[in-house]
Amino acid sequence: MANKRILLIEPGYKNKYPPLGLMKIAQYHGSRGKGDVVKFVKGPDRSVLLEHWDRIYITTLFSFEFQKIAETIDFAIDVAHGQTQRIFVGGIAASLMHEIFLKEPRWRGIRFIKGLLDQAPARALGLNEEDGDFYANDLDGTPIEDLIPDYDILEQISRTYIYPVRDAYFAYASRGCIRKCHFCGVPKLEGAQRDATPLTKFVQDVDAVYGPQRDMILMDNNVVASTRFKEIIAEIRDLGFTPGAKLIRGNDRGVLRRVDFNQGVDARILSKDRMYLRELSSICLSPLRIAFDHLGLKGPYETSIRYSHEFGLNDLSNYMLYNFHDSPTDLFERMYLNVRLNEELGIRIYSFPMRYQPTNLPNRTHVGDKWNRYYLRSVQLVLQATHGVVSGEPEFYKAAFGSTAAEFDNILSRPHHMIFNRHWFERYEGRGEFDDHQAAMARLSASEKAELLAFLSSRGPSQFEQSLGELPKNLQRVARFYVPMNRETELKVRSLQQGRRKNEIVADIRLSNEEIVEDAGLDEPDSDEPRPAPKRKRAKEAA
Repeated sequence: MANKRILLIEPGYKNKYPPLGLMKIAQYHGSRGKGDVVKFVKGPDRSVLLEHWDRIYITTLFSFEFQKIAETIDFAIDVAHGQTQRIFVGGIAASLMHEIFLKEPRWRGIRFIKGLLDQAPARALGLNEEDGDFYANDLDGTPIEDLIPDYDILEQISRTYIYPVRDAYFAYASRGCIRKCHFCGVPKLEGAQRDATPLTKFVQDVDAVYGPQRDMILMDNNVVASTRFKEIIAEIRDLGFTPGAKLIRGNDRGVLRRVDFNQGVDARILSKDRMYLRELSSICLSPLRIAFDHLGLKGPYETSIRYSHEFGLNDLSNYMLYNFHDSPTDLFERMYLNVRLNEELGIRIYSFPMRYQPTNLPNRTHVGDKWNRYYLRSVQLVLQATHGVVSGEPEFYKAAFGSTAAEFDNILSRPHHMIFNRHWFERYEGRGEFDDHQAAMARLSASEKAELLAFLSSRGPSQFEQSLGELPKNLQRVARFYVPMNRETELKVRSLQQGRRKNEIVADIRLSNEEIVEDAGLDEPDSDEPRPAPKRKRAKEAA
Protein backbone atom coordinates (compact mmCIF):
# COMPACT_ATOMS: atom_id res chain seq x y z
CA MET A 1 0.00 0.00 0.00
CA ALA A 2 3.05 2.25 -0.45
CA ASN A 3 3.14 5.43 -2.51
CA LYS A 4 0.46 7.19 -0.51
CA ARG A 5 0.84 10.96 -0.68
CA ILE A 6 1.47 12.50 2.74
CA LEU A 7 1.47 16.25 3.45
CA LEU A 8 3.03 17.63 6.63
CA ILE A 9 2.24 21.21 7.65
CA GLU A 10 3.73 23.35 10.39
CA PRO A 11 1.85 26.63 11.02
CA GLY A 12 3.65 29.77 9.92
CA TYR A 13 4.67 31.01 13.36
CA LYS A 14 8.33 31.65 14.18
CA ASN A 15 9.99 28.87 16.15
CA LYS A 16 13.53 27.95 17.07
CA TYR A 17 13.46 24.18 16.75
CA PRO A 18 12.20 22.05 13.85
CA PRO A 19 8.95 20.10 14.38
CA LEU A 20 10.18 16.88 15.94
CA GLY A 21 6.78 15.19 15.77
CA LEU A 22 6.40 15.80 12.04
CA MET A 23 9.99 14.66 11.45
CA LYS A 24 9.18 11.33 13.12
CA ILE A 25 5.93 10.99 11.18
CA ALA A 26 7.97 11.59 8.02
CA GLN A 27 10.27 8.75 9.07
CA TYR A 28 7.27 6.48 9.53
CA HIS A 29 5.79 7.26 6.11
CA GLY A 30 8.93 7.93 4.06
CA SER A 31 11.34 5.83 2.04
CA ARG A 32 12.76 4.09 5.13
CA GLY A 33 9.26 3.39 6.45
CA LYS A 34 6.07 2.78 4.51
CA GLY A 35 7.52 4.03 1.25
CA ASP A 36 5.11 6.92 0.83
CA VAL A 37 5.72 10.27 -0.85
CA VAL A 38 6.17 12.90 1.88
CA LYS A 39 6.07 16.67 1.47
CA PHE A 40 6.67 19.22 4.23
CA VAL A 41 5.57 22.87 4.12
CA LYS A 42 5.78 25.77 6.56
CA GLY A 43 2.51 27.71 6.71
CA PRO A 44 -0.20 27.78 4.02
CA ASP A 45 1.69 26.96 0.80
CA ARG A 46 -0.46 27.43 -2.30
CA SER A 47 1.59 24.95 -4.31
CA VAL A 48 0.06 22.00 -2.45
CA LEU A 49 -3.44 22.99 -3.60
CA LEU A 50 -2.66 21.61 -7.05
CA GLU A 51 -1.91 18.09 -5.80
CA HIS A 52 -3.83 15.21 -4.25
CA TRP A 53 -2.99 14.21 -0.67
CA ASP A 54 -4.08 10.98 0.98
CA ARG A 55 -3.36 12.24 4.48
CA ILE A 56 -2.44 15.60 6.01
CA TYR A 57 -0.70 16.02 9.36
CA ILE A 58 -0.55 19.37 11.19
CA THR A 59 1.59 20.02 14.24
CA THR A 60 0.81 22.62 16.90
CA LEU A 61 3.09 24.36 19.38
CA PHE A 62 2.12 27.37 21.52
CA SER A 63 -1.52 27.48 22.58
CA PHE A 64 -1.55 31.27 22.21
CA GLU A 65 -0.75 30.82 18.50
CA PHE A 66 -4.32 29.56 18.10
CA GLN A 67 -5.09 32.02 15.33
CA LYS A 68 -2.25 30.82 13.09
CA ILE A 69 -3.06 27.21 13.95
CA ALA A 70 -6.71 27.77 13.04
CA GLU A 71 -5.75 29.35 9.71
CA THR A 72 -3.54 26.34 8.98
CA ILE A 73 -6.32 23.87 9.77
CA ASP A 74 -8.75 25.81 7.56
CA PHE A 75 -6.17 25.79 4.78
CA ALA A 76 -5.75 22.01 5.16
CA ILE A 77 -9.51 21.54 4.77
CA ASP A 78 -9.31 23.32 1.43
CA VAL A 79 -6.30 21.22 0.43
CA ALA A 80 -8.29 18.07 1.31
CA HIS A 81 -11.34 19.41 -0.61
CA GLY A 82 -13.42 19.23 2.52
CA GLN A 83 -12.56 15.63 3.37
CA THR A 84 -11.74 16.38 6.98
CA GLN A 85 -11.20 12.71 7.90
CA ARG A 86 -7.88 12.89 6.03
CA ILE A 87 -6.52 15.53 8.43
CA PHE A 88 -4.66 14.71 11.67
CA VAL A 89 -3.74 17.48 14.13
CA GLY A 90 -1.42 16.85 17.07
CA GLY A 91 1.25 18.46 19.21
CA ILE A 92 1.24 20.63 22.31
CA ALA A 93 -1.69 22.97 21.66
CA ALA A 94 -3.87 20.18 20.24
CA SER A 95 -3.23 18.19 23.43
CA LEU A 96 -3.62 20.95 26.00
CA MET A 97 -6.65 22.53 24.27
CA HIS A 98 -8.13 19.27 23.03
CA GLU A 99 -11.76 20.04 23.91
CA ILE A 100 -11.58 23.48 22.30
CA PHE A 101 -10.46 21.96 19.01
CA LEU A 102 -13.10 19.22 19.15
CA LYS A 103 -15.94 21.69 19.78
CA GLU A 104 -15.28 23.78 16.65
CA PRO A 105 -18.12 22.86 14.23
CA ARG A 106 -16.21 23.61 11.04
CA TRP A 107 -13.49 21.12 12.05
CA ARG A 108 -15.86 18.20 12.53
CA GLY A 109 -14.28 14.96 11.29
CA ILE A 110 -10.66 16.03 11.80
CA ARG A 111 -8.59 13.65 13.98
CA PHE A 112 -7.21 15.64 16.92
CA ILE A 113 -4.49 13.59 18.63
CA LYS A 114 -3.95 14.07 22.36
CA GLY A 115 -0.58 13.30 23.91
CA LEU A 116 2.38 11.36 22.54
CA LEU A 117 2.42 8.87 19.67
CA ASP A 118 3.91 6.29 22.03
CA GLN A 119 1.72 3.32 21.11
CA ALA A 120 1.71 1.21 17.94
CA PRO A 121 1.04 3.61 15.01
CA ALA A 122 -2.53 2.50 14.28
CA ARG A 123 -3.51 2.83 17.94
CA ALA A 124 -1.74 6.15 18.49
CA LEU A 125 -3.36 7.68 15.41
CA GLY A 126 -6.75 6.11 16.07
CA LEU A 127 -6.90 4.39 12.68
CA ASN A 128 -9.84 2.15 11.82
CA GLU A 129 -10.06 -0.30 8.91
CA GLU A 130 -13.86 0.04 8.81
CA ASP A 131 -13.40 3.74 8.06
CA GLY A 132 -11.03 2.93 5.21
CA ASP A 133 -7.92 4.17 7.02
CA PHE A 134 -4.76 2.87 5.40
CA TYR A 135 -2.19 1.30 7.77
CA ALA A 136 -4.99 0.58 10.25
CA ASN A 137 -3.53 -2.92 10.65
CA ASP A 138 -0.22 -1.54 11.99
CA LEU A 139 -0.97 -2.67 15.51
CA ASP A 140 2.46 -4.03 16.40
CA GLY A 141 4.85 -1.59 14.72
CA THR A 142 7.40 0.61 16.46
CA PRO A 143 5.69 3.64 18.02
CA ILE A 144 6.23 6.76 15.95
CA GLU A 145 7.53 8.49 19.10
CA ASP A 146 10.46 6.00 19.18
CA LEU A 147 11.59 6.62 15.59
CA ILE A 148 14.51 8.87 14.71
CA PRO A 149 13.60 12.20 13.09
CA ASP A 150 13.73 12.55 9.31
CA TYR A 151 16.15 15.45 8.79
CA ASP A 152 15.71 15.38 5.02
CA ILE A 153 12.30 17.08 5.13
CA LEU A 154 13.90 20.28 6.45
CA GLU A 155 15.59 20.74 3.08
CA GLN A 156 12.17 21.04 1.47
CA ILE A 157 11.62 24.43 3.12
CA SER A 158 15.26 25.59 3.35
CA ARG A 159 14.68 28.44 0.88
CA THR A 160 11.84 29.94 2.90
CA TYR A 161 12.56 29.12 6.54
CA ILE A 162 15.71 28.23 8.47
CA TYR A 163 15.46 26.95 12.04
CA PRO A 164 18.09 28.59 14.28
CA VAL A 165 18.85 25.15 15.76
CA ARG A 166 18.99 22.32 13.24
CA ASP A 167 22.47 20.70 13.18
CA ALA A 168 21.78 18.63 16.28
CA TYR A 169 20.57 15.39 17.74
CA PHE A 170 17.07 16.19 19.04
CA ALA A 171 16.52 13.62 21.73
CA TYR A 172 15.10 12.76 25.13
CA ALA A 173 17.01 10.96 27.87
CA SER A 174 13.89 11.02 30.05
CA ARG A 175 10.23 11.95 29.68
CA GLY A 176 7.75 13.54 32.05
CA CYS A 177 8.50 15.19 35.37
CA ILE A 178 8.28 14.47 39.10
CA ARG A 179 6.67 17.89 39.67
CA LYS A 180 3.06 18.88 39.14
CA CYS A 181 3.46 22.65 38.77
CA HIS A 182 0.10 24.26 38.02
CA PHE A 183 1.57 26.56 35.39
CA CYS A 184 3.13 23.71 33.38
CA GLY A 185 1.59 21.50 30.70
CA VAL A 186 4.11 18.66 31.04
CA PRO A 187 2.04 16.55 33.48
CA LYS A 188 -0.83 16.59 30.97
CA LEU A 189 1.39 15.96 27.96
CA GLU A 190 3.90 13.43 29.24
CA GLY A 191 2.88 12.30 32.70
CA ALA A 192 5.23 10.98 35.36
CA GLN A 193 9.03 10.87 35.09
CA ARG A 194 10.39 7.86 33.19
CA ASP A 195 13.37 6.87 31.07
CA ALA A 196 13.49 7.23 27.30
CA THR A 197 15.37 5.29 24.61
CA PRO A 198 19.10 5.10 25.47
CA LEU A 199 20.96 7.99 23.85
CA THR A 200 23.68 5.76 22.42
CA LYS A 201 21.26 3.81 20.26
CA PHE A 202 19.48 6.98 19.16
CA VAL A 203 22.74 8.69 18.12
CA GLN A 204 24.00 5.57 16.32
CA ASP A 205 20.72 5.30 14.38
CA VAL A 206 20.86 8.97 13.34
CA ASP A 207 24.53 8.69 12.35
CA ALA A 208 23.84 5.63 10.20
CA VAL A 209 21.30 7.52 8.09
CA TYR A 210 22.17 11.22 8.28
CA GLY A 211 25.74 11.32 9.56
CA PRO A 212 27.04 12.92 12.77
CA GLN A 213 25.29 16.03 14.07
CA ARG A 214 27.17 18.87 15.74
CA ASP A 215 25.16 19.42 18.93
CA MET A 216 22.97 17.45 21.28
CA ILE A 217 19.69 19.14 22.21
CA LEU A 218 17.98 17.24 25.00
CA MET A 219 14.32 18.10 25.44
CA ASP A 220 14.02 16.54 28.92
CA ASN A 221 11.77 18.40 31.31
CA ASN A 222 13.67 17.48 34.48
CA VAL A 223 16.72 15.37 33.68
CA VAL A 224 18.32 15.77 37.12
CA ALA A 225 15.29 14.00 38.62
CA SER A 226 16.03 10.85 36.61
CA THR A 227 17.20 7.83 38.61
CA ARG A 228 19.64 7.27 35.72
CA PHE A 229 21.10 10.78 35.85
CA LYS A 230 24.74 9.71 36.23
CA GLU A 231 24.33 7.05 33.54
CA ILE A 232 22.83 9.63 31.16
CA ILE A 233 25.78 11.99 31.67
CA ALA A 234 28.22 9.10 31.21
CA GLU A 235 26.50 8.22 27.92
CA ILE A 236 26.84 11.82 26.73
CA ARG A 237 30.56 11.79 27.56
CA ASP A 238 31.06 8.46 25.81
CA LEU A 239 29.39 9.89 22.72
CA GLY A 240 32.12 12.53 22.52
CA PHE A 241 30.38 15.52 24.08
CA THR A 242 33.10 16.51 26.53
CA PRO A 243 34.37 20.06 27.24
CA GLY A 244 36.16 21.48 24.19
CA ALA A 245 34.98 18.66 21.90
CA LYS A 246 34.80 19.43 18.19
CA LEU A 247 33.02 17.82 15.29
CA ILE A 248 35.28 17.50 12.25
CA ARG A 249 33.68 16.98 8.86
CA GLY A 250 35.86 16.42 5.82
CA ASN A 251 38.85 18.75 5.76
CA ASP A 252 37.46 21.50 7.99
CA ARG A 253 39.13 22.50 11.25
CA GLY A 254 36.14 21.40 13.27
CA VAL A 255 33.38 23.21 15.12
CA LEU A 256 32.82 23.21 18.86
CA ARG A 257 30.05 20.94 20.00
CA ARG A 258 27.61 21.68 22.78
CA VAL A 259 24.96 19.98 24.89
CA ASP A 260 21.83 21.90 25.79
CA PHE A 261 19.12 20.71 28.17
CA ASN A 262 16.82 23.21 26.56
CA GLN A 263 13.94 22.92 29.04
CA GLY A 264 16.17 23.78 31.98
CA VAL A 265 17.17 21.94 35.15
CA ASP A 266 15.67 21.95 38.63
CA ALA A 267 17.43 24.12 41.23
CA ARG A 268 15.68 22.28 44.07
CA ILE A 269 17.54 19.12 43.08
CA LEU A 270 20.82 20.73 41.95
CA SER A 271 21.24 22.41 45.32
CA LYS A 272 20.98 19.15 47.28
CA ASP A 273 24.32 17.66 46.21
CA ARG A 274 27.40 19.01 44.43
CA MET A 275 27.40 15.73 42.49
CA TYR A 276 24.88 17.10 40.00
CA LEU A 277 27.01 20.08 38.97
CA ARG A 278 30.18 17.97 39.04
CA GLU A 279 28.60 15.60 36.53
CA LEU A 280 27.17 18.38 34.35
CA SER A 281 30.60 20.06 34.22
CA SER A 282 32.03 16.90 32.63
CA ILE A 283 30.12 17.49 29.36
CA CYS A 284 30.21 20.43 26.95
CA LEU A 285 27.08 21.99 28.41
CA SER A 286 26.36 25.46 27.01
CA PRO A 287 24.53 27.16 28.50
CA LEU A 288 23.40 25.68 31.80
CA ARG A 289 19.72 26.63 32.03
CA ILE A 290 18.19 26.83 35.51
CA ALA A 291 14.57 27.75 36.21
CA PHE A 292 13.82 30.45 38.82
CA ASP A 293 10.04 30.56 38.67
CA HIS A 294 9.31 32.44 41.90
CA LEU A 295 11.14 34.16 44.74
CA GLY A 296 10.53 31.19 47.05
CA LEU A 297 13.24 29.35 45.08
CA LYS A 298 15.87 31.99 45.91
CA GLY A 299 17.81 29.75 48.31
CA PRO A 300 18.07 26.64 46.09
CA TYR A 301 18.68 28.81 43.02
CA GLU A 302 21.54 30.79 44.57
CA THR A 303 23.14 27.61 45.93
CA SER A 304 22.92 26.03 42.47
CA ILE A 305 24.62 29.04 40.90
CA ARG A 306 27.44 28.91 43.44
CA TYR A 307 27.94 25.19 42.86
CA SER A 308 27.97 25.83 39.11
CA HIS A 309 30.71 28.43 39.51
CA GLU A 310 32.66 26.05 41.76
CA PHE A 311 32.78 23.50 38.92
CA GLY A 312 33.58 26.01 36.17
CA LEU A 313 30.10 26.32 34.67
CA ASN A 314 30.01 30.10 34.28
CA ASP A 315 27.83 30.54 31.19
CA LEU A 316 24.35 30.38 32.63
CA SER A 317 20.88 30.93 31.29
CA ASN A 318 17.89 31.45 33.48
CA TYR A 319 14.15 30.96 32.92
CA MET A 320 11.97 33.35 34.94
CA LEU A 321 8.25 32.81 34.93
CA TYR A 322 6.20 35.93 35.60
CA ASN A 323 2.50 36.86 35.58
CA PHE A 324 1.60 33.76 37.62
CA HIS A 325 1.43 34.18 41.42
CA ASP A 326 4.34 36.65 41.46
CA SER A 327 4.33 40.46 41.41
CA PRO A 328 6.48 42.97 39.47
CA THR A 329 8.59 43.35 42.62
CA ASP A 330 9.11 39.56 42.74
CA LEU A 331 10.32 39.59 39.12
CA PHE A 332 12.67 42.53 39.79
CA GLU A 333 14.21 40.85 42.83
CA ARG A 334 14.88 37.65 40.91
CA MET A 335 16.50 39.51 38.02
CA TYR A 336 18.54 41.69 40.36
CA LEU A 337 19.85 38.66 42.25
CA ASN A 338 21.59 37.64 39.03
CA VAL A 339 23.23 41.07 38.84
CA ARG A 340 24.61 40.64 42.36
CA LEU A 341 25.83 37.10 41.62
CA ASN A 342 27.48 38.24 38.39
CA GLU A 343 29.33 41.00 40.27
CA GLU A 344 30.41 38.77 43.13
CA LEU A 345 31.42 35.65 41.19
CA GLY A 346 32.54 37.14 37.87
CA ILE A 347 30.18 34.88 35.94
CA ARG A 348 27.69 35.48 33.13
CA ILE A 349 24.02 34.87 33.78
CA TYR A 350 21.43 35.83 31.19
CA SER A 351 17.79 35.84 32.26
CA PHE A 352 14.82 35.10 30.02
CA PRO A 353 11.54 36.30 31.56
CA MET A 354 8.76 34.01 30.32
CA ARG A 355 5.24 35.40 30.56
CA TYR A 356 2.79 32.91 32.00
CA GLN A 357 -0.32 32.06 30.03
CA PRO A 358 -2.71 29.22 30.98
CA THR A 359 -1.89 26.23 28.80
CA ASN A 360 -5.46 26.01 27.50
CA LEU A 361 -5.90 29.70 26.66
CA PRO A 362 -5.94 30.45 22.90
CA ASN A 363 -4.40 33.92 23.24
CA ARG A 364 -2.06 35.96 25.46
CA THR A 365 -4.75 37.74 27.47
CA HIS A 366 -4.19 36.31 30.95
CA VAL A 367 -3.38 38.86 33.65
CA GLY A 368 -2.04 37.57 36.98
CA ASP A 369 -3.66 38.74 40.22
CA LYS A 370 -0.68 40.96 41.09
CA TRP A 371 -0.17 42.36 37.60
CA ASN A 372 -2.16 44.60 35.29
CA ARG A 373 -2.41 44.57 31.52
CA TYR A 374 -0.54 47.85 31.16
CA TYR A 375 2.49 46.61 33.11
CA LEU A 376 2.61 43.37 31.12
CA ARG A 377 2.80 45.36 27.91
CA SER A 378 5.49 47.57 29.45
CA VAL A 379 7.64 44.54 30.32
CA GLN A 380 7.22 43.32 26.76
CA LEU A 381 8.43 46.66 25.38
CA VAL A 382 11.50 46.68 27.62
CA LEU A 383 12.31 43.11 26.56
CA GLN A 384 11.87 43.96 22.88
CA ALA A 385 14.72 46.44 23.24
CA THR A 386 16.92 43.70 24.76
CA HIS A 387 15.79 40.93 22.36
CA GLY A 388 14.17 39.15 25.28
CA VAL A 389 17.48 38.84 27.15
CA VAL A 390 18.15 40.38 30.57
CA SER A 391 21.85 41.07 30.90
CA GLY A 392 23.38 40.50 34.30
CA GLU A 393 25.90 43.28 33.73
CA PRO A 394 25.01 45.91 36.36
CA GLU A 395 25.30 48.98 34.14
CA PHE A 396 22.98 47.66 31.46
CA TYR A 397 20.56 45.98 33.83
CA LYS A 398 20.04 49.16 35.83
CA ALA A 399 19.61 51.21 32.66
CA ALA A 400 16.89 48.85 31.40
CA PHE A 401 15.10 47.86 34.62
CA GLY A 402 16.23 50.29 37.32
CA SER A 403 18.29 49.92 40.49
CA THR A 404 15.39 49.25 42.85
CA ALA A 405 11.93 47.73 42.71
CA ALA A 406 10.51 51.27 42.96
CA GLU A 407 12.49 52.35 39.89
CA PHE A 408 11.28 49.26 38.03
CA ASP A 409 7.70 50.19 38.92
CA ASN A 410 8.36 53.72 37.66
CA ILE A 411 9.57 52.38 34.31
CA LEU A 412 6.58 50.09 33.90
CA SER A 413 4.14 52.95 34.59
CA ARG A 414 5.55 55.25 31.88
CA PRO A 415 3.72 55.98 28.63
CA HIS A 416 4.61 53.23 26.21
CA HIS A 417 6.02 55.57 23.60
CA MET A 418 8.40 56.82 26.30
CA ILE A 419 9.55 53.25 26.91
CA PHE A 420 9.86 52.40 23.23
CA ASN A 421 11.76 55.63 22.45
CA ARG A 422 13.53 55.66 25.76
CA HIS A 423 16.72 57.51 24.87
CA TRP A 424 14.74 60.21 23.08
CA PHE A 425 12.77 60.99 26.21
CA GLU A 426 15.50 60.43 28.79
CA ARG A 427 18.44 62.09 26.98
CA TYR A 428 17.36 64.12 24.00
CA GLU A 429 14.62 66.45 22.75
CA GLY A 430 11.84 64.56 24.53
CA ARG A 431 13.39 65.16 27.97
CA GLY A 432 11.13 68.10 28.82
CA GLU A 433 7.96 66.10 28.23
CA PHE A 434 9.44 63.18 30.16
CA ASP A 435 10.22 65.39 33.17
CA ASP A 436 6.71 66.82 33.09
CA HIS A 437 5.26 63.30 33.14
CA GLN A 438 7.44 62.24 36.03
CA ALA A 439 6.42 65.31 38.05
CA ALA A 440 2.73 64.69 37.33
CA MET A 441 3.00 61.05 38.40
CA ALA A 442 4.80 62.03 41.61
CA ARG A 443 1.80 64.15 42.62
CA LEU A 444 -0.62 61.21 42.42
CA SER A 445 -1.66 59.31 45.50
CA ALA A 446 -1.44 55.50 45.50
CA SER A 447 -5.19 55.20 44.87
CA GLU A 448 -5.06 57.74 42.01
CA LYS A 449 -2.19 55.88 40.37
CA ALA A 450 -4.15 52.62 40.69
CA GLU A 451 -7.16 54.28 39.04
CA LEU A 452 -4.99 55.56 36.20
CA LEU A 453 -3.46 52.12 35.60
CA ALA A 454 -6.90 50.52 35.63
CA PHE A 455 -7.97 53.02 32.96
CA LEU A 456 -4.87 52.32 30.85
CA SER A 457 -5.30 48.56 31.23
CA SER A 458 -8.95 48.49 30.22
CA ARG A 459 -8.53 49.77 26.67
CA GLY A 460 -6.08 49.91 23.79
CA PRO A 461 -3.79 52.94 23.27
CA SER A 462 -5.88 54.14 20.33
CA GLN A 463 -8.81 54.60 22.74
CA PHE A 464 -6.99 56.65 25.38
CA GLU A 465 -7.70 60.11 23.99
CA GLN A 466 -11.39 59.56 23.26
CA SER A 467 -11.94 58.10 26.75
CA LEU A 468 -10.26 60.83 28.82
CA GLY A 469 -13.59 62.28 29.85
CA GLU A 470 -14.26 59.19 31.96
CA LEU A 471 -11.51 60.24 34.38
CA PRO A 472 -11.50 62.91 37.11
CA LYS A 473 -9.97 66.23 35.99
CA ASN A 474 -6.67 65.70 37.85
CA LEU A 475 -6.16 62.30 36.21
CA GLN A 476 -7.12 63.61 32.78
CA ARG A 477 -4.06 65.88 32.85
CA VAL A 478 -1.79 62.92 33.60
CA ALA A 479 -3.56 60.54 31.19
CA ARG A 480 -2.91 62.92 28.26
CA PHE A 481 0.75 61.91 28.43
CA TYR A 482 -0.32 58.35 27.48
CA VAL A 483 -1.96 59.32 24.20
CA PRO A 484 0.35 57.74 21.57
CA MET A 485 2.45 59.93 19.31
CA ASN A 486 0.98 60.41 15.87
CA ARG A 487 2.57 58.45 13.07
CA GLU A 488 4.40 61.41 11.55
CA THR A 489 6.01 62.40 14.85
CA GLU A 490 6.97 58.83 15.64
CA LEU A 491 8.69 58.38 12.28
CA LYS A 492 10.55 61.65 12.78
CA VAL A 493 11.76 60.56 16.22
CA ARG A 494 12.91 57.19 14.90
CA SER A 495 14.75 58.86 12.02
CA LEU A 496 16.62 61.20 14.36
CA GLN A 497 17.43 58.31 16.66
CA GLN A 498 18.95 56.27 13.83
CA GLY A 499 21.83 58.72 13.48
CA ARG A 500 22.59 58.60 17.19
CA ARG A 501 22.61 54.84 17.67
CA LYS A 502 26.23 54.47 16.61
CA ASN A 503 27.18 56.55 19.65
CA GLU A 504 25.10 54.51 22.08
CA ILE A 505 26.75 51.91 24.29
CA VAL A 506 24.77 48.69 24.23
CA ALA A 507 25.04 45.52 26.29
CA ASP A 508 27.34 42.88 24.86
CA ILE A 509 24.94 39.94 24.60
CA ARG A 510 27.32 37.10 23.82
CA LEU A 511 24.64 34.60 22.96
CA SER A 512 24.07 32.94 19.63
CA ASN A 513 20.57 32.54 18.18
CA GLU A 514 20.86 28.90 19.18
CA GLU A 515 21.20 29.81 22.86
CA ILE A 516 18.51 32.50 23.03
CA VAL A 517 15.18 31.30 24.32
CA GLU A 518 12.23 31.59 21.99
CA ASP A 519 9.15 33.37 23.29
CA ALA A 520 6.51 33.44 20.61
CA GLY A 521 4.58 36.68 20.80
CA LEU A 522 7.47 38.88 21.99
CA ASP A 523 7.45 40.75 18.68
CA GLU A 524 3.68 41.07 18.47
CA PRO A 525 2.79 44.70 19.28
CA ASP A 526 -0.67 43.94 20.65
CA SER A 527 -0.26 40.37 21.84
CA ASP A 528 -1.56 41.30 25.29
CA GLU A 529 -4.91 42.52 23.98
CA PRO A 530 -7.86 40.19 23.36
CA ARG A 531 -8.27 38.98 19.81
CA PRO A 532 -11.49 38.04 18.07
CA ALA A 533 -12.05 34.36 17.35
CA PRO A 534 -10.39 33.39 14.06
CA LYS A 535 -12.67 33.40 11.07
CA ARG A 536 -12.80 30.78 8.34
CA LYS A 537 -10.58 31.68 5.39
CA ARG A 538 -10.61 30.29 1.93
CA ALA A 539 -7.31 28.83 0.73
CA LYS A 540 -6.60 31.68 -1.66
CA GLU A 541 -6.99 34.16 1.23
CA ALA A 542 -4.91 32.15 3.69
CA ALA A 543 -2.09 31.70 1.22
